[in-house]
Amino acid sequence: MQSVYQLLFVMCVFLFQGCATQPINGGSADQRFNDFKASLIVEYWEYFPGLAITAGYYKHDDVLSVPNQTNRQKLDKFLTRSSRQLSEFSARSLSASNQTDYLVLQNHIKRLAWNLDTLKPFQWRADNYNVAREFNLILNTDYKPLNDRLRAVRTRMRYIPDYYAAARVNLTDPTLEHTLLAIEQNKGGLGIWTTLLPDKVQQSTLPETEKQQILQESSFTAEVIESHINWLEHKLSALEQQGARSFRLGKELFDQKFRLEIVSQFTAEEIYQKALAAREEIHDQMIMISKSLWLHYFPNEIYPADELTGVKRMISEISQEHVAREEFVEAIRRQIPELELFIVSNDLLELDHTRPLVVRETPAFQRGVAGASVNSPGPYDATANTYYNVTPLDHFSPEQAESYLHEYNSRMMQILNIHEAIPGHYTQLMHANKSPSLVKTLFQNSAMIEGWGLYAERMMLEEGYGDHEPELWLLYYKWLLRSVTNTILDREIHLHHLSRSDALNMMINQAFQETTEAEEKWRRATLSQVQLTSYFTGFTEIYSFREEIREALGDDFTLRDFHNQFLSYGSIAVKYIKAIMRYDLGLSKSIEL
Repeated sequence: MQSVYQLLFVMCVFLFQGCATQPINGGSADQRFNDFKASLIVEYWEYFPGLAITAGYYKHDDVLSVPNQTNRQKLDKFLTRSSRQLSEFSARSLSASNQTDYLVLQNHIKRLAWNLDTLKPFQWRADNYNVAREFNLILNTDYKPLNDRLRAVRTRMRYIPDYYAAARVNLTDPTLEHTLLAIEQNKGGLGIWTTLLPDKVQQSTLPETEKQQILQESSFTAEVIESHINWLEHKLSALEQQGARSFRLGKELFDQKFRLEIVSQFTAEEIYQKALAAREEIHDQMIMISKSLWLHYFPNEIYPADELTGVKRMISEISQEHVAREEFVEAIRRQIPELELFIVSNDLLELDHTRPLVVRETPAFQRGVAGASVNSPGPYDATANTYYNVTPLDHFSPEQAESYLHEYNSRMMQILNIHEAIPGHYTQLMHANKSPSLVKTLFQNSAMIEGWGLYAERMMLEEGYGDHEPELWLLYYKWLLRSVTNTILDREIHLHHLSRSDALNMMINQAFQETTEAEEKWRRATLSQVQLTSYFTGFTEIYSFREEIREALGDDFTLRDFHNQFLSYGSIAVKYIKAIMRYDLGLSKSIEL
């Protein structure tokens, strides 16, 4: 995991560069705006080189940012100056692309300032302090010769003692939940210094003396991180005995974060109400499918009077079909070519095999939040591997593993792969890296990304993936219900103090989730805020927009064209994509500011 300081800045980096498409009122204003963005990005990389690595920009790979008060003051000055400079431009004088870049900049400068001045996660999110990710990227990405990368790592390691010292100063009010995760993930990251780095040193052609020096410094670095872990463990013990800050945000902070992070046409309350209504509609669909299948699976039984009980039993029955626990990762790997073939055969959108997807076991330092995720390269190194991280089930007991495999059974695994890989996150992020605007590429809106993943599932089934099998549709609705329930959980946990037992009851009995999945989701809900709401919000906006464009274009509408154009605008908020796409299609005379 990145440090909180890095997480603040990961949003900041995404603000600073882009290129215009066809101008509305083009000319010198666009040139000045492009120069403004270009100068900001250059300045940013010098101040915050750690995030540059995740974007594929390696010029400052030997520097590690220390998350101390001095750097926070620099950030404050940077945001104030950037906001002032941005306000000097008239958005209406810019091209369509730059107008949307302007909106992205305006919103996220506000978001960064709010994080720094109001939310202050650097004080309470202990899990945000972890140096493992960037070092792992440097060691495992062949952007320059191994010897040179090892020398960059050696220089960068020298900042680590100050980094963790600053973290301990910052953590004045940590939560119990984030402290526990920080311990787990920092322990997972130790393998970089005890195994990965020593292995890379032995593979290198560095002089023997230099090899020994790096190995000694790697050992010292491991001791520094172990010392920080010990500090966290003592802090955890104190928090358990004396009480800790609540992980719950409360209404004011939750609503503010939703507005600045999700950037939706809906308010947090509106999307919550939509989720409550959607839950009822999905239940009706699931009841209908379950009744249609009942006699096939239970020929000697009458459908239960409690209709949701029938749904739960039907799901349980068809979920018996799953892979063995030791085959889980490999089974996912085998399925990717099938999804690619369906996309190509049905001409649904553009794929690009020059941008490789690699299925791997989730690195230890990233485990503990989600069972599957994607790490995509940045636009500066866009042809580097995208990693589809799948956590093996070796940390589960036999009972937990069986429960998890019931959740991710053979059909649900297909939906998972659509969401995470093709045509979900991997495909979307691959297209985003081709956007001519770095603002639109680098700034990643979670509701757009997660919403696209959900949209991809629905679209694939609508187009005939799985031959319209009712069992697959039933499990799709279960998956969609999970995202709807995420939205309800997120708000009720942070605003209404929903208890763990009531949350588990909601997930198990109203969303039909297995116990292990529900317990993992409860933990995730205590570690994140607003993010669980992003899935259903983004899906709602994307799906309705597709139908709007289908109606507007009539016979000229094709899914391939819609998908390719929608994805060409990068990973910005759906409301911004809608504004520029309507304009580019000639459906609007201006960008809606």
